[in-house]
Amino acid sequence: MTCESCRNGEGFDLAITMAFQPIVDIAAGTVFAHEALVRGVDGQGAGFVLEQVSDTNRYAFDQLCRTTAIDLAARLDIAGQGASLSINFLPNAVYEPRACIRATLTAAMTTGFPLRNIIFEFTEEERLDAAHITNILRSYKAMGFRTAIDDFGSGYAGLGLLTKFQPDIVKLDMDLIRDIDTDRSRRTIVSHILAMLADLGIAPVCEGIETAGEYDVLRDLGVTLMQGYLFARPTLAGLTPVQWPGAEERMTAAG
Repeated sequence: MTCESCRNGEGFDLAITMAFQPIVDIAAGTVFAHEALVRGVDGQGAGFVLEQVSDTNRYAFDQLCRTTAIDLAARLDIAGQGASLSINFLPNAVYEPRACIRATLTAAMTTGFPLRNIIFEFTEEERLDAAHITNILRSYKAMGFRTAIDDFGSGYAGLGLLTKFQPDIVKLDMDLIRDIDTDRSRRTIVSHILAMLADLGIAPVCEGIETAGEYDVLRDLGVTLMQGYLFARPTLAGLTPVQWPGAEERMTAAG
């Protein structure tokens, strides 16, 4: 099947927008990227929106998510603030990477959003053909985009994919992060994953961080890129100011 044949299927009828959640660089004290998370325009959550996706409108939905995210990111001046835009994509909606990227390139060109500031991430929760996803990732990398595996450690691809392709970023699943400050097993597993990623030259992002204890352990393990409610919740069609751990204590000490 080609992308042209996908266009002849159903469009995606539900109006969507994006909520943005920052990925922070705690070493630099800056926002590294904003992840675009799909929402309905009336505030419906991602689960509701994804329930409307079918085999016949999957391509249209994937394309709409990309162009919506880029348009909003350009209006919010994400790139101008030195941050990147992380877009989730559906590998099973991409039939030929260079053909299916055209709408993305057009949106970036129209809005002036730089390609170097776009990260494409996919979740490994869906069973995928390794050769297919590797072809997509290599094609995107060749076009100047950065790539990321989301929810690493929760799905099907995992280590097998890393033997065939090394993305720029791997996002560790929040289940590995939850209560890492009180769970020795999680701490050991994450420590070894971080060492492996360092050997492969892949930047780790730890997501789902909710407590100061989780933050402290990950910081001590050398993690600098983090995401979670501890820093900011997603904001519908807007950017949330980052709450930096320890900021109040530092201000009190300085005063």
